[in-house]
Amino acid sequence: MNNLAFSSFTLNGVDAQKFLQGQVTLNVEKLAEGETRYTGICNLKGRLQFGLWIKKINAENFELITTSDQAEELAKHIKKFGAFSKMKLEDAGVVYPTIEGLYTTFSTSETDIQSWKLQAIEQGQAWIETATSQEFQPQELRLHQREGVHYDKGCYLGQEIVARLWFKAKPKHWLHLVQGSGDAPNSATRLSKDVEVVNSISIHGGYKALVVAKPEAITELQLVVLNLPEHLNGDVARPQS
Repeated sequence: MNNLAFSSFTLNGVDAQKFLQGQVTLNVEKLAEGETRYTGICNLKGRLQFGLWIKKINAENFELITTSDQAEELAKHIKKFGAFSKMKLEDAGVVYPTIEGLYTTFSTSETDIQSWKLQAIEQGQAWIETATSQEFQPQELRLHQREGVHYDKGCYLGQEIVARLWFKAKPKHWLHLVQGSGDAPNSATRLSKDVEVVNSISIHGGYKALVVAKPEAITELQLVVLNLPEHLNGDVARPQS
């Protein structure tokens, strides 16, 4: 996505937290005030339809940020499902990303989005845009390892399938950081049957990309597998007691 941009919304009202708790994969009630975390809204098949960063001001006031290409559909979704909730969604304009430690934060001060994009990819901070909507399960993107999924929070859209995959199965495909030669492939490009691009960026002599793939399928391509940060390098499956 060459023209990556981010749109911000405010969601304010007595029902704001309750509404979000029933929508996103993250436990909104336990999110600390002032913190921003990446999470998602799944479809009924447990695949991420929308990706969004949530900043909790307090239980009645939130900032929601998404890629600008998803902003209109996300707003429609919230207004549809929240039609009878006591809250108001308002467009807060364009915002710009910055990496702070393990997470991305946003402000109205302009930043170099290409620089952020490279940092985010290198840190395994995969994000959903229109091209990859409804393509990936949260676990496949290692979202649980980024505090973006909580498996004990109760019901939300797609929760039954997401929980079943966690407690009773292991993904066959999951997030890897790779480096390749040539032009950077677009998001949602399938490099092979078992390797799909989530995000990518051109670098000198080739590209870096986050892909959801079977590990053995990556070795069949002319790609170099790079290390993700330590907290994202572990097994994506549920720890066995």
